[in-house]
Amino acid sequence: MSDPLIVIPARMAATRLPGKPMAEIGGQPMIVQVWKRAIESGIGPAIVATDAPEIAEVVRKAGGEAVMTRSDHPSGSDRIHEAVEAYDPDGRHNVIVNVQGDLPTIDPRVIAASLLPLADPAVDIATLAAIIRREEEKTASHVVKAVGSRLTPNRMRALYFTRATAPWGEGDLHHHIGLYAYRRNALRRFVNLPPSPLEMREKLEQLRALEAGMRIDIVVVDTVPLGVDTPEDLERARALIAAR
Repeated sequence: MSDPLIVIPARMAATRLPGKPMAEIGGQPMIVQVWKRAIESGIGPAIVATDAPEIAEVVRKAGGEAVMTRSDHPSGSDRIHEAVEAYDPDGRHNVIVNVQGDLPTIDPRVIAASLLPLADPAVDIATLAAIIRREEEKTASHVVKAVGSRLTPNRMRALYFTRATAPWGEGDLHHHIGLYAYRRNALRRFVNLPPSPLEMREKLEQLRALEAGMRIDIVVVDTVPLGVDTPEDLERARALIAAR
């Protein structure tokens, strides 16, 4: 875990908010704001993986690094893997942190927290979740629930991820946050696995890893970072950045 690399996948083909990586937030494109949050985490270098020359250009203009990737990747994980192999062919970076390109207000400390489970050599992948506080989110299919066995007050071993309301009964439900820290060999194995039945049924990529017997541990953090998917989300992100 001595040399992590943060990779931020970004592409222009968003349906609900076209061209969103280039949307202006606080005087800069959103992708640049995400790159800045990644750098502020202090865990290592950060690169943007993209198939869009305009995204690469604004990242480089801001002082960052961008790696061009193919446009036909089926997932962000595949894009990340291509970028990592191109950027670091010698394998110096042994942990890869995937930060989504639509999280411009993410707390850098949350990014750093994702590394903690990888101190255990049995863990292949680490991710994040937060307790669901809003009642309507408990039954919302767009809110992915993380189900796990509690290891410590702030850490679980993942058993399942689902769009359903789970687990049943009294107790907290956890909103999964799609930020991942992979051991590099785990990322390589993951992208070479075929899509799994539960992954395709739930439309949740992380289930491929669980079905293949890979171990995912979850760090429980205080809040879910704002993901920008709609014009309303964009205005909220602008207000949050302006208030800093």
